[in-house]
Amino acid sequence: MNPRIRGSVVAAAVTMALTAIPTGIGPLAGAASVPAPASAPASAEEAGPVDAPLFDSTRNGRTVRVNVVTEQRADLASAGEAGQALVSYDTLPMVTLRVDQAGLRALSTRPGVISVTEDVPVPPALDESTVRIGSDRTFAAGRTGAGTAVAVLDTGVAVDHPFLSGRVKTQACFSVNDEAAGATSLCPDGSAQQEGDGSADAGSGPCAALGAECAHGTHVAGIAAGNGAGLSGAPARGVAPGADIIAVQVFSRFSSDEVCWAAGTNPCVLSYTSSQIKGLEKVLALKQAGTDVVAANLSLAGGRWATACTSTPWTAVIDALRAAGVATVVAAGNNGFTDAVGAPGCVPSAITVGATTDDDQLATFSNRGPLLDLLAPGTSVVSSVPGGYASKNGTSMAAPHVAGALAVLRQTYPGMSIDQLEELLERDGKPITYTGGSTPRIQLDRSAVPAAPGDLTGDHKPDLVAVDDTGKLRLYPGTGTGGLGPHTIIGTGGWSGSSVTHRGDWTGDGREDVVARVGGELRVYPNLGNGTLAPWTVIATGLPTAAQVVAVGDTNHDGKPDLVVQHTNKLFLYPGAVVGTAPAVGAPVVIGTTGWDVMDLSAPGDADHDGWVDLLARDTRDGILYHYLGQPDGKSFGSRTEYGRGYTTAFRPLIAGAADADRNGSADMWATAGDGTLKFYRGGTSIHGPVDGPSIQVGSGGWGAIKSIS
Repeated sequence: MNPRIRGSVVAAAVTMALTAIPTGIGPLAGAASVPAPASAPASAEEAGPVDAPLFDSTRNGRTVRVNVVTEQRADLASAGEAGQALVSYDTLPMVTLRVDQAGLRALSTRPGVISVTEDVPVPPALDESTVRIGSDRTFAAGRTGAGTAVAVLDTGVAVDHPFLSGRVKTQACFSVNDEAAGATSLCPDGSAQQEGDGSADAGSGPCAALGAECAHGTHVAGIAAGNGAGLSGAPARGVAPGADIIAVQVFSRFSSDEVCWAAGTNPCVLSYTSSQIKGLEKVLALKQAGTDVVAANLSLAGGRWATACTSTPWTAVIDALRAAGVATVVAAGNNGFTDAVGAPGCVPSAITVGATTDDDQLATFSNRGPLLDLLAPGTSVVSSVPGGYASKNGTSMAAPHVAGALAVLRQTYPGMSIDQLEELLERDGKPITYTGGSTPRIQLDRSAVPAAPGDLTGDHKPDLVAVDDTGKLRLYPGTGTGGLGPHTIIGTGGWSGSSVTHRGDWTGDGREDVVARVGGELRVYPNLGNGTLAPWTVIATGLPTAAQVVAVGDTNHDGKPDLVVQHTNKLFLYPGAVVGTAPAVGAPVVIGTTGWDVMDLSAPGDADHDGWVDLLARDTRDGILYHYLGQPDGKSFGSRTEYGRGYTTAFRPLIAGAADADRNGSADMWATAGDGTLKFYRGGTSIHGPVDGPSIQVGSGGWGAIKSIS
């Protein structure tokens, strides 16, 4: 039995709240006073596809706006005969009607009708917050969401606001005119639908005349994608300051005390479900036409849903958006429910977001429960409003943090699906534990800006470590162009015959450390950051003296570096298990069982840009270099792709994945040649390289005395 949204007893029922709480008001103010409909639906035998309370709402000749969902668009003509058509849809099997009780009875038996629910009007419900989720680091690393777009379905956006200037690229308005319900369109031309410049501008036209009532969308847009560079008194930036904004006005004006009582002001602005769905359908059309929109933000919620809702009017379009590569990001609601969220956050394919406080606790007003996907900051969030800046609280403020984060991740990992991006945010998030559960609060920098692989000097440029013929360890600082600077000695002896690698922060101090197999011991040497290494910690023993060790980085996105070790013809993964500042590894897992004894291994980082670290292996028999793709389980490498040829014994076993040594976005490689030179191979732009293009000589020889590099 699928849940359905019930109507309320109020004539123009207010069952959903745009989830912002004014600063200084109690956690349940505004949103909590909104009557929530019962979520336990009538059975199909009792009411068929029609929500039973609608029959009460249409007594004595009264009519009601309803959203009718059918199995297919061919069923719409028959369903439409039951009442007056108010809204039609371009692609969805849905129509919005005004019906009386006879019309409801007709719909209850009409073939192909899945659900009939009331078209309910919805009332309106940064620096510190963006720093908390790490977007200051993503910005510093050039991850701004550039090339992507975020759609804000709300009260419109003040297009000329300095924080958003030049960012709003597309506008549309879907706003109901319904005299019977007391609704007046907020589209500038007074129509129910308007598109183009000015159509969603909250800074001009009828919405501007309402002042603070239309400020919500501008605040939400600023959190997702604002840019305060050079602006006095502005927050530094939103989460994705390089992303474009699609502004979609989905609200109407009401002037009835009966309708506006929950909003606390008359006149008020409310949004019909039908307008929201028209807006989402517009976003889908933009995506299908080539706009790289990654998220549609809906900072509103209503009702109480403890289980997934699969037959709401929103379901089909949210599902279609997800399939097309667009996440619908929805605020969980501000009712303080401990086991439920509001609709449309109950739709399984939506990403439902709750709010945290400044001290990383779950906000008391935030809905939660098994349907909650993510958390983000939602208290005292400063962002743009028409005419300036203001602080607001609510899950409305949390949701656009996630929408902006998705834009940053889409720029970072253009080949990843919405499922993969959401999984990345969930896996890399900071767990926030509360009574009844735990939900990850997004930590964007972990997902979008992992520590620069191979950087030992702290300048975000990959470096090279080499053992020379006297058993000393050398550090060659990377120049950021693929070249190397003069070396310094960071280990003064005893490294002969060792397998040395460096990738990952093993001590939690923000610096990458050196890992080595010395004799039969696996050791971590903490990097002190001044060209010296601290005394080692043994993290494993009993390894063969021929074992190769590769620090691959964080393969499973748990925030801890991992190791791959080859010996006895097998490949082992040692998962990092850092406890405080003490480096450690978990029990090794066999991830390859044959043929590895003829391979020289190295780690290029994420060479194919799919979010998972990879492995390079040179076959010592024929000199072919292979790329093994990291897998989403975080503990295996998939089918191999040929990465290059000609790396014969003349190159000796000295090949090192240089991560992105020239910082062009592709994985590179260093290799010693038979003539004693070191060569740099720049990674290509295709998904698998290649690294077998023209090489660049690094330095002027002398590498014949080097015994190993990493």
